[in-house]
Amino acid sequence: MEKVINIHAAKTQFSQLVERAARGESVTIARAGKPVVRLVAIDAPANAPRTGFLKGHGKVPSAETFNRMGEGDVESLFEGSP
Repeated sequence: MEKVINIHAAKTQFSQLVERAARGESVTIARAGKPVVRLVAIDAPANAPRTGFLKGHGKVPSAETFNRMGEGDVESLFEGSP
């Protein structure tokens, strides 16, 4: 069942209301008993994995290759080849 709570009470119980919404409950916040807004959980996962999100989108040179690069080579990577 959807919880209806007035603004004043919502201010004092905000953390608990957020927890209820995060668990899937819908909480309606009212002003003078008249519903104004609804607090609901978002659909996006809270802890979306970020590691590896660029995998396959670039190439990292090996230490051996990197150490053989001259100063001009590094500049051309940033500024483009002449």
